Amino acid sequence: DTHWKHGGIVGVFGYGGGVIGRYSDSPDRFPGVAHFHTIRVNLPSSKFYSTKILRQLCDLWEKRGSGMTNLHGSTGDLVLLGTTTDQLEPLFYELTHDLNMDLGGSGGNLRTPSCCLGKARCEFSCFDTQAICHALTNVYQDELHRPAFPYKFKFKFSGCPNDCVAAIARSDIAWIGTWRDDIRIDQEAVKGYVGGELVPNGGAHAGRDWGPFDIQKEVIDLCPSGCMRMEGNKLKINNRECVRCMHCINTMPRALRVGLDQGCSLLLGAKAPILEGAQMATMMIPFIKVEDPYDEIKDFIEKVWDYWMEEGRNRERVGEMLQRVSMQTFLETIGLDPDPRMIDEPRSNPYIFFREDEVPGGWKRDVKEFRKKHKM
Repeated sequence: DTHWKHGGIVGVFGYGGGVIGRYSDSPDRFPGVAHFHTIRVNLPSSKFYSTKILRQLCDLWEKRGSGMTNLHGSTGDLVLLGTTTDQLEPLFYELTHDLNMDLGGSGGNLRTPSCCLGKARCEFSCFDTQAICHALTNVYQDELHRPAFPYKFKFKFSGCPNDCVAAIARSDIAWIGTWRDDIRIDQEAVKGYVGGELVPNGGAHAGRDWGPFDIQKEVIDLCPSGCMRMEGNKLKINNRECVRCMHCINTMPRALRVGLDQGCSLLLGAKAPILEGAQMATMMIPFIKVEDPYDEIKDFIEKVWDYWMEEGRNRERVGEMLQRVSMQTFLETIGLDPDPRMIDEPRSNPYIFFREDEVPGGWKRDVKEFRKKHKM
């Protein structure tokens, strides 16, 4: 236990989230922190701030609060730490009218969406993370500011499988950029890495002499699906087996590039430890195009929300509900067909079972014919 009464005690008019109320249980002993409310501010996509807006935020917070900030919370927001109840409405007015910024999410609602640098600065990005982050933040304003969910719900957008915002581990719906054609290879650059003319890892490990670059040991043998080999002085990739781990591209960025048929994978249900412990996201849609106005993506989001709001228990994240009701029930309800790519090892840990009416011929089988193929 702490000395703070914590949670949805205070807020601003019209919003149910964005302010985390904190009242001390010992105001007589510590009058300076009798109130110490926290404000979440909706961050700009990719955390691109101008120095002007940062100065304005600091000036506003010196005037209306403690002056302490947190850039950024694990949800993503810019967090303003410590103010009193009488300052909430003036702060909200000045934040929205003078700085043109909004509060973020808190409570049982959509938390502030966040994204990586995306196409603004990263050559690996497979979709415009900033565009979709901004668009969905605007579309789902009601879900962001007026809590109606069983518990919190997070969006995170990573432009490639390097996943620089940890979407696969920290968000209820994760957008992970990917491609469905072949990795592009520059064979001359491959020779440059093998011959020592090009520095691997973009020079990131240049702090010591690691010896000459060994493509077999440092790239091919580390491929998790074993889909790479050298034929003479040419690198060959069996792209059908590639699992998009990004190791080879990160090691030899001048020689290898992501494919051109780009989109994202949609995953569901990651979270940090709360009720059932930490869990990673589960693949839902292996590949989907990320194109404005994002209608297919919105349709998926809203089907998930409809089911979760109906079936989810209080303080149960969507991933925990998924575990409880079973993946099969969930997929049937939201109308997604099962896909082997949804699981790591489809032959050894399947969770989709066919009903008799889904199998041609039903369950009727000829035992004698079966025994011819499977002798005792």
